[in-house]
Amino acid sequence: MSSLEMLLLWLLLLLLLLLPLLAMLWQQRAWGARPCWLISLQHRVSWGMLGWAAAWQQRKLERSTLNAGQSQQQALMWCLKKAQGSCCLPREYTDVSTFRNHLPLTQISHTQEKESEEKLPSPTFPQYHGDASLQATLLGLITLNKAYPEVLAPGSTACVTPISPWPCSVPWLGHALGRVSPDGAKDTRTLLLEALISPGLRVLEARTAVELLDVFVGLEADGEELAEAIASGSLGRLLPKRATELQEALEQGPRGLALRLWPKLQVVVTLDSGGQAEAVAALRVLWCQGLAFFSPAYAASGGVMALNLWPEQPQGSYLLPPEAPFIELLPIKKGTQEEAASTLLLTDAQREEEYELVLTDHTSLTRCRLGDVVQVVGTYNQCPVVRFTRRLGQTLSVRGEVTDETVFSVALAQAVGQWPGAKLLDHVCVESSILDSCEVLAPHYEVFVELRGLRNLSEENRDKLDHCLQEASPQYKALRIRGSVGLAKVHLVRPGSFSVLRRALAACPSSSWPPGMPRVLRLRHLAQLLQNSVIS
Repeated sequence: MSSLEMLLLWLLLLLLLLLPLLAMLWQQRAWGARPCWLISLQHRVSWGMLGWAAAWQQRKLERSTLNAGQSQQQALMWCLKKAQGSCCLPREYTDVSTFRNHLPLTQISHTQEKESEEKLPSPTFPQYHGDASLQATLLGLITLNKAYPEVLAPGSTACVTPISPWPCSVPWLGHALGRVSPDGAKDTRTLLLEALISPGLRVLEARTAVELLDVFVGLEADGEELAEAIASGSLGRLLPKRATELQEALEQGPRGLALRLWPKLQVVVTLDSGGQAEAVAALRVLWCQGLAFFSPAYAASGGVMALNLWPEQPQGSYLLPPEAPFIELLPIKKGTQEEAASTLLLTDAQREEEYELVLTDHTSLTRCRLGDVVQVVGTYNQCPVVRFTRRLGQTLSVRGEVTDETVFSVALAQAVGQWPGAKLLDHVCVESSILDSCEVLAPHYEVFVELRGLRNLSEENRDKLDHCLQEASPQYKALRIRGSVGLAKVHLVRPGSFSVLRRALAACPSSSWPPGMPRVLRLRHLAQLLQNSVIS
């Protein structure tokens, strides 16, 4: 960006900051009460700034991906420069080979600690609220607007969770998005009410898909109360007609509810952070039927890992950028437990191959295996475009077998497809030893599910999951035939049980950012929380 461009950008920012002061002259704070010309001017200035900043980030991305090897070397230098405290690596040795030899791989534990160790603080890892987050936000907004024109017009966007799905919060982001959400709102109910009284929405935002799922489940449970709040004017406006529309929309059931409430709605924006696929599938089939989904980035334990430049694709494809944070790829050897000898740089990635992400933590200068597995599906200049497939820490093993997240989720989806009328909302698994349920029975899996369309599980339906697991995993099938592993037990929990579980997970000292949904619980008190919610 040239000096002149930078000067103009700062002038635009100054103008944007002065505009709210003009609005205060009218002593009117609500979005709908501000003069139309002021709303339009703020929006135009915000988009002018956004366009300039995004163009700069796009040029920066092009340069770095065209010279990915050099960019990764610079990212490594940045990590070494930012490293705090004593550094085991001499400053004069900054090539990648020396870096790897001096710093062995460490592994982030994706298994929750034993209950006796719950109060121990978990390691902290950088969230990279810098270039990667800013780049993901700016380029994501521009590509979203190109894919869905007019979705970011003034008053067209609402975020129904306190935290936005956009990784970087810049001062003028709300104006650029045209959000109806009140500034500073910290509770979901207030944000949801503001969205409900805005029938012209085109974009619905939530930090993650599981949180949006909780919002819709809560909307159905508290619909009457919310309609009364809208009709009584608790938001400063009496809107009896809108309250009636809400009640009528809810009476027709969950399927297609979002489009009944907001007929112009086009896209749902959430942040992909692992364990979200099930929630997205449930939202697509029920509440958000007919809507597109977009995640601006993929966030793992270390923060923003990859950018999404293709909002029109139904399955998220993400570009692994070569700049900071410094990312390496550890090859996954199929069909063996043997680990790869060494990591690869981004330029060495091979199409269709799977890799585990390795992130260098500049605060303590450690190379951390994140457990997130990606498959290379394409290239962008010299960098890989990937899809995230599974998390290595989310595996089940009661007799030495390894049933990973993908294998189990596929088997469960097949089983639920054979349960008449059932739609899967959420699930977690527990190894029987956690609940002491293997004292009489052989070691087995305890599975807790939340469903729509089915209030009781017959024994025949429960057994279908075990059959599907045997079909999906020859190793599991062999153990079942020998009797070494018992029949998988399926428990149906009451509606809203997983919302309670997520609140309990967020309160744990080892809770991660972003809040990826675990599929295997290893803490007894969390497993018992669901056990106490079983209705069938």
